[in-house]
Amino acid sequence: MTTTANASLGARLRRAWGDHLDDGEQSATLAWASFAGTFVGVRALTHWLRDGHGPSGGGISVGGRHFHHYNIGIALLTGIGAVAIRGEERHRRHPSTALAYGVGTALIADEAALLIDLQDVYWAKQGRLSVDVAVSAIALGGLAIAGSGLWPTAVREIRRTPSAAR
Repeated sequence: MTTTANASLGARLRRAWGDHLDDGEQSATLAWASFAGTFVGVRALTHWLRDGHGPSGGGISVGGRHFHHYNIGIALLTGIGAVAIRGEERHRRHPSTALAYGVGTALIADEAALLIDLQDVYWAKQGRLSVDVAVSAIALGGLAIAGSGLWPTAVREIRRTPSAAR
């Protein structure tokens, strides 16, 4: 029988997750985490592609035209909307729904300057800086707020030494 005192860090964090966050808070936390991770990952990938790595065209193209990743985000949010309107409760509250929502939102937010200006200003100073700063702050702030019931316990569990966990 495993007790809280000698459980692994992963088990203790899973317990804190379930004990301190209700289903809605868990979904919000997963959505914000996937938003933040996707946004950072997409920014890193696009910089890597722009630096001459990867495909010679610098990304995905369809019929010789650049395919912007906000289209994937729109498709994901369309699917999430269908689940929200017509899906069963177990699908609406499923972790993959929250994760897909965060990913889709990040893909759209990453190209917000293009959608606002209706010009491809992604690499222009006004396109990059505003999106980088604003969305990074929103992602980190949302993650902190969404998981506010979990973070104090998670930090306490992480700080516990292995000998104190026995």
